[in-house]
Amino acid sequence: MVDATIGHGGHSFLFGGMLGPEGLIIGLDVDENSIRTARSRLTELKCKVVLVNSNFALISEQIRKQGIDKVDLILADLGLCSAQLADTQTGLSFQANMPLDMRIDKRIKTTAADIVNETDEKSLADLIYKFGQDRASRRIARFIVRHRVNEPITTTGQLAAIVCKALARPGQKRKSRIHPATRTFQALRIAVNSELENLAQLLVSAPELLKRTGWIAIISYHSLEDRMVKLDFRNKAKDNIYRVITKKPIVPADAEIAENRRSRSAKLRIAQRQ
Repeated sequence: MVDATIGHGGHSFLFGGMLGPEGLIIGLDVDENSIRTARSRLTELKCKVVLVNSNFALISEQIRKQGIDKVDLILADLGLCSAQLADTQTGLSFQANMPLDMRIDKRIKTTAADIVNETDEKSLADLIYKFGQDRASRRIARFIVRHRVNEPITTTGQLAAIVCKALARPGQKRKSRIHPATRTFQALRIAVNSELENLAQLLVSAPELLKRTGWIAIISYHSLEDRMVKLDFRNKAKDNIYRVITKKPIVPADAEIAENRRSRSAKLRIAQRQ
């Protein structure tokens, strides 16, 4: 199997426990810290484990490097792990004031601060609308551009405060359950890490890597990702490449959400190679 987002090895630990010495798990992740944590966690498995610091957009290349032609399962969990959100150097969260970075893969050159401080107002508004689906994107971009004239925006706290100010409506109570800056932060993270482009490449590569009757399973956390996966599986089913197993996505039960609140937006879709 290929765990395309090895994270801290939770999924691979469960799958690996069912594999014997002939089994092989190839784990990919762009986060070096995750690779180190997963290596420690999976060391006791009976199966062989190969971990690679690579983006899953390069899945074909990385599998070929291992001398493998076809695999039985490709799994991708597109969510962030709690350690990444808490990492004060990554700058993914506005819960604490961090450098405005957002690069999960530190080999990427452009940071969120670069985008916020250097992108023109229209392009910034378009980015927030496209990747964050925030209908107030133009107002948010206008407030960002006004602020950066006086001082650069370099921390998550600064940006969150600017977005909150842009969306403030005197005398009105907030109706949304999410923080006002959530969509802007999502948009910047997607842009910095080229998340949708990388997912598109994974979806293109998967069919040629899967054995007949092999499985692909993808867990997404927002509608942009889920729609890409849904349409890809549906279109490949029409072409007799996949059989869609999940007509509707599998979502967490109330008990799981109560135990892990971050799982509330998760959607799992599964397809099988024909």
